Amino acid sequence: MTLQDARERRVRTGGVELCVAELGDAGQPTVILVHGYPDSKEVWSEIAPRLADRFHVVLYDVRGHGRSTAPRPLRGGFTLEKLTDDFLAVADAVSPDRPVHLVGHDWGSVQAWEFTTVERTEGRIASFTSMSGPSLDHFGHWINTRLKRPTPRRVGELLGQGAKSWYVYALHTPVLPELAWRGPLGKRWPRLLERFEKVPGDGYPTSSLPTDAAHGSWLYRDNVRSRLRRPRPDAYAHAPVQLITPLQDAFLSEKLYDELELWVPQLTRRTLAAKHWIPRSRPDQLAAWITEFVTSVEGGRPDGVTATGKYADRFGGQLVLVTGAGSGIGRATAYAFAEAGARVVAVDRDAEAAARTAEMSRLIGAPEAWAETVDVSDEQAMEKLAEKVARDYGVVDVLVNNAGIGLSGSFFDTTPEDWKKVLDVNLWGVIHGCRLFGRQMAERGQGGHIVNTASAAAYQPSKALPAYSTSKAAVLMLSECLRAELAGQGIGVTAICPGFVNTNITSTAHFAGVDAEEEKRRQKKSARLYGLRNYPPEKVADAILRAVVRGEAVVPVTPEARGAYLMSRFTPKALRRIARLEPPL
Repeated sequence: MTLQDARERRVRTGGVELCVAELGDAGQPTVILVHGYPDSKEVWSEIAPRLADRFHVVLYDVRGHGRSTAPRPLRGGFTLEKLTDDFLAVADAVSPDRPVHLVGHDWGSVQAWEFTTVERTEGRIASFTSMSGPSLDHFGHWINTRLKRPTPRRVGELLGQGAKSWYVYALHTPVLPELAWRGPLGKRWPRLLERFEKVPGDGYPTSSLPTDAAHGSWLYRDNVRSRLRRPRPDAYAHAPVQLITPLQDAFLSEKLYDELELWVPQLTRRTLAAKHWIPRSRPDQLAAWITEFVTSVEGGRPDGVTATGKYADRFGGQLVLVTGAGSGIGRATAYAFAEAGARVVAVDRDAEAAARTAEMSRLIGAPEAWAETVDVSDEQAMEKLAEKVARDYGVVDVLVNNAGIGLSGSFFDTTPEDWKKVLDVNLWGVIHGCRLFGRQMAERGQGGHIVNTASAAAYQPSKALPAYSTSKAAVLMLSECLRAELAGQGIGVTAICPGFVNTNITSTAHFAGVDAEEEKRRQKKSARLYGLRNYPPEKVADAILRAVVRGEAVVPVTPEARGAYLMSRFTPKALRRIARLEPPL
């Protein structure tokens, strides 16, 4: 289903005629999508079909945009009061007997804040999802608070948002914006969106852009100065609100929403590592969040988010795949993402261990969790897994290549078979994951993140770990190379270097050049030493989630890992001398 399949109708209101499009079953809950500036309803062409299987989806061109008619005269024809009349006319036409769920982006969100906070719409709105557009009243109070008590931090916030709002001043100038949009800016706008906002060049925006943008300048002229000077004191939301904040928005600071809880009794916050035009750049994630929120409100849970983890606003509903998830760092990482509300695919070569991780993930917060059994060193098995995950669960948003094995022994004691085994799992397993799931992320074109578990051994040489250290050093460099290659596609890459962590990798590690009895003794001793260190894998998992949120490149986790990393950068000779010491085994 596409927007071309939509049913269209015309709705007359306040001297204009609005073009309204509908998708899905009219018997389902109604979701109304309101576009921003300088867009038309086609900005939702990727979101609407994704929602239409579950909801009655309605889109309309705001007055003066797209195929809706413009008011005459233009001045005074775009006030929030008149835009509210338009919304009520559309809502009465498409859902006369049930309240509707609102979704707004940019100026569509600015309008929808008005709809959700004025008395005359109370009872007509079931929920509101806001993206990249604040309430002008809340914005006005935000400014006044900082002017009345101008601390250095508050002054910095005012200046920061003032710089981001440069375009607002430009749009208040007479005639020039219209000339620019009907001239060179209108012609170059699609390429500017593609270059700076990473919006796919797929025929959007439509040919009506110059006229839409020229008319839409009156949205600013008719509303901004008056509302910011005299914000309404009663701008309280009378419906649950989901706020989705793109963290790389070039036009709006996330600080604008710091006091939003004062105005919204039932607020759900989401954040997204993306730029301003998220309806075009992140349709899968937005559709998932809108679906979850609307469904929760319809089900009587107006708080929306059920996950309670520290990063629930960031990973809720995202699809996360973790290899080596049956134990240790992999299991702790799967649980951490589950607590944050992510959907989890737990992958391990031990089917029972993977199943236990998936089951517990569901119990602690994951909306959905699945177990998959695979040997990451098996290329064909990994290809089948990637096909199955994409077909059954979707494209992965976060990939954690964590599966690995330990190997200790001198270089000359390490056989070719030992080298092959450790490289197949520790390096080729990561290569297979990055190549297969990373390609799916890149082809989808909606960003993502890859986390590769390396080790402090990647930059800390040891005469006892030549093969293991080599495999992890290769993972570290692979991660750095991938990070450079994928940066332009919005895909982050992180190498995690844990250090000494209390997991079962020590008790299962292979020791080259010794008999079975001696190997068992060394396994027990190394496990005991790691147990005495007792650094829990849960701290590594927390570092992984934090690294994804911050977009970090290389993350040494334990104090000794951080210390060795600094030495590798500033005192490499000392680190090489330490490498000559005999290991305590």
